[in-house]
Amino acid sequence: MITSKVFGTTKDGREVLAFTLEDGARRAVILDYGGIIQSVVVPDRDGKPVDVILGYNDVAGYEDNGGYLGALIGRFGNRIGEGKLTVDGKEYQLYCNDRGNHLHGGKVGFNRKTWAHEIVGDELRLSIVSPDGEENYPGTLKVTVTYTFRDGELKIRYHATTDKKTAINLTNHAYFNLNGEGDGSILDNVLQIDCDRITPTNPTMIPVGGFRAVKGTAFDFNAPKEIGQDIGADDPDLKQGNGYDHCHVLRNKCGEYAQYAVAESRKTGIRMICYTDMPAVQFYAGNGLHQQGKSVYYGKRAGFCLETQAIPNNVNVPEYAALGSSYLDAGEAYDFTAAYRFEA
Repeated sequence: MITSKVFGTTKDGREVLAFTLEDGARRAVILDYGGIIQSVVVPDRDGKPVDVILGYNDVAGYEDNGGYLGALIGRFGNRIGEGKLTVDGKEYQLYCNDRGNHLHGGKVGFNRKTWAHEIVGDELRLSIVSPDGEENYPGTLKVTVTYTFRDGELKIRYHATTDKKTAINLTNHAYFNLNGEGDGSILDNVLQIDCDRITPTNPTMIPVGGFRAVKGTAFDFNAPKEIGQDIGADDPDLKQGNGYDHCHVLRNKCGEYAQYAVAESRKTGIRMICYTDMPAVQFYAGNGLHQQGKSVYYGKRAGFCLETQAIPNNVNVPEYAALGSSYLDAGEAYDFTAAYRFEA
């Protein structure tokens, strides 16, 4: 069942709706502002409800703070080096908002938009039209993102079409803490990721080519371990990111839907099993968090993100694009899925 109510109003007068997706003892709240996942409440091992999503209690929190908490990211999630995008031989200069690079859609990304909504049974469908030239991207892009919450699984389905060749890399930027959003630290959350390689970056966090094997390094999560176990290791890539903020290349091929990660809290017993058909995931350990949240102040590493996507900067690195290109031709459909299944 899906119900809705007014969540608040933006500074420029737009009404923001909150949609509650009920799933027995579980519930998720999604906003039409930014497609934000505002909360996910699931029972712990003792049946006590726990909110595992970092966020805010009002619209002003999402407008005034950085970090993209819970938001849909587009047109292009993650980074494009120097904001340079070339489509059919024509170069487009995108807005640079992160150390001289284009990040998460630019100056006004999809996280700042009010999305149209439609409820179809137990599906919440949010849609938006990004006009040709918005943020200097070519093509009119039509996007629909569908949320469902069934049998403990929150699923996000992304669909888009364009009338002109363009680049697209959609994701969601939810911050999880399986101890509960008010716990303050994810360092004792246990994580496992099916991944043999990451993409090393330059000093501005741009992958510019090549891969790095994770075996024997702090980035090896093939066996479950606490996020904090190796986060302080003497590793050049870790130091460059001030902790984990790196693209993990998944074993499943682009378009092949598979389980790719499992996270767990020993405090609550809550497990989160993650699925996608995207070729990579950006694991971010919340190194830059510093804002007042729903129940506590969110400091450094109060939440972690698993942002499923194509490899960042693949539009400029052919060996990355070969594993899943972000270029979308007119007449083609962009269709990807991410899901998080909760149990205790």
